[in-house]
Amino acid sequence: MTHSRFRHRGLLSLLFAALLAGPADAQNLASYKDELFAYPGILSSEGETYRVVDYDEMRDVNGRDQIPQRRAQRKYVSTGVRKVQKDLVLRSAAGDVLHVAVGKAEGASVIVLYLHGQGGSRKQGVDDFTFGGNFNRIKNLMADNGGLYLSPDFSDFGDKGVAEVAALIDHYVAQSPGAKVVVACGSMGGALCWGLARDANMAKQLGGLMLLGSMWDDGFLNSPAFAAKVPVFFGQGSKDPVFPVDKQETFFRSILAKKPGYPARFVRFETGTHGTPIRMTDWRETLNWMLATR
Repeated sequence: MTHSRFRHRGLLSLLFAALLAGPADAQNLASYKDELFAYPGILSSEGETYRVVDYDEMRDVNGRDQIPQRRAQRKYVSTGVRKVQKDLVLRSAAGDVLHVAVGKAEGASVIVLYLHGQGGSRKQGVDDFTFGGNFNRIKNLMADNGGLYLSPDFSDFGDKGVAEVAALIDHYVAQSPGAKVVVACGSMGGALCWGLARDANMAKQLGGLMLLGSMWDDGFLNSPAFAAKVPVFFGQGSKDPVFPVDKQETFFRSILAKKPGYPARFVRFETGTHGTPIRMTDWRETLNWMLATR
């Protein structure tokens, strides 16, 4: 009787541990070419919250690309993911939203969107060979982990564009109830990230915002997303001529000052320029942090 009772308790303990570990494990994206896409070196840091990453153009562009800034070396890219990539149109009340979808359109574990900057298009976010193959990595990460990756077109960087992106998110969340949504915004696309943050309905669905060589918005501090503690990641080149790094850092620290412990991280790519964060940001590390936080 005693042995049976202890065995029963042991089984209950194992079951309880499994229940606790299950959701966290389910949201942990499996490794994909981590050794190739890991940050090349940390020059300084404030824990994981703020890091200065060593960036060298000769090593990180010329040494990584077969044709600098145009075609990554083959080892960085796996094009088999194109089998689960579709160019689609969503008919919505906000208008027609052209977008590329990669991965599971229904029942996705997580949904990641990339919103391009000025002069870009939905094709930028699914180009396998530009930006050192980093877009190919996020495509493969989503496909391999039962997720969905979306790269849309939108009319502008104002209210209409925000409405179109929100409609796209609503549509796919309806197909994947409970999936966390992370929106990554490059350059001017940041205006859409901050616009989504002001939408109370979107704030409930957002699992994170990624600003890649992008802008700041003081209004975020009074937004529904801020109140909901939506994780925010900033990747910025120290020599960005479009959005100065010092202003973005000041904004980042204003978030922490207003709400100590807020889930925000900043990666400064030393000597990097405007497009550096799109090339160098570690998608898997950032997403795993956000998914574990939210």
